[in-house]
Amino acid sequence: MSVGDGEVWADDSQGEGKGEHRETDGLPLVLLHPGVADSRIWDPVLPRLVERHRVIRFDVRGYGRSPAPTAKFSLVEDLVAVLDHFGLSRVALVGSSMGGAAAVNLALADPARVAALALLVPGVTGYEGLAASGFMAEAEKLATAGDMDGLVALTLRTFGAAGTDGDAEAAAHVRSAIRAWFTNHPHQVPDAPAFDRLGELSMPCLLALGERDQPEVIRCNEDMAARIPGCRLVRLGGSDHLPTLREPETVASLILEACEGPAS
Repeated sequence: MSVGDGEVWADDSQGEGKGEHRETDGLPLVLLHPGVADSRIWDPVLPRLVERHRVIRFDVRGYGRSPAPTAKFSLVEDLVAVLDHFGLSRVALVGSSMGGAAAVNLALADPARVAALALLVPGVTGYEGLAASGFMAEAEKLATAGDMDGLVALTLRTFGAAGTDGDAEAAAHVRSAIRAWFTNHPHQVPDAPAFDRLGELSMPCLLALGERDQPEVIRCNEDMAARIPGCRLVRLGGSDHLPTLREPETVASLILEACEGPAS
C-alpha cells in the first residue's frame, strides 16, 4: 500500500483471502514492530489477538516485506497513512521499542484516534538517557567495517540477554532488520520530542519492561511509566528487548487486558 512517497507491506486479519469472516470484539489493534525486527516479531502472539480483535500490522519502510525508502518519511506520518488506508478512526496501538515511540507520538498528536496504548519495552523521542549507551558508537564501527556478523552479535549481546543456545530465532530477526538501519538513515525524519509531554496522555496505558533488557532502556521505561498518568507498569522477569519471543503467552494476555476498552 502507498504511504506518502513510498510503499509499505501491511496485513489486515480480516482482509480478503483470510478465510471465513469471523466477528471479533472490541477495538482494532494496530501492531508496531521494534527497530531490531520487522512485523514477523508479532507471530508468537498473533493467534490469540486475532481471536478477539481485528489486527493490523505492517512493516516500516525498509523492513521485512516493505521496500526501502527513496524519499523523506516519518514513522508517525506513515502510521497515520496506514490507519487511513484501512478506514480506522479509533484504535488501540501496540508498540514495541521503535514502534512504542511511534505509538506515543500519535497518541499525543491525535489523542481522539488512540483509545489505548500497550507499550512493550518502548522507546520515546526526546529522552536523553539512552545516549549513555555505547551501542551506537560500537555499531557504527562494525558497520563501517562491513561486519554484519559482528553487528548481529553486538545487538544480541545488548538487547537479547535472555537468549540461549545461539538464539537462532532472535538472530534471524536482527539480521533481517539491520539492512533497514542503513537504507532508512538518509530518509527517516525524526518525530517530535515526546518525553516531556507524556503527562498529557489520557488514554489507558500499559507499559511492560524487560528486566533483562539494556539498563538504559529499563531506566527509560521506568521514567516513562512514572510520567504517564495512571500507567500500569509490568516487569517481565524473563524478557529482554524481545518480549514477544521470550514470554509470548504473558505478552498476549497483557495486550488483551490493556486494549479491551470500549470501542466507541
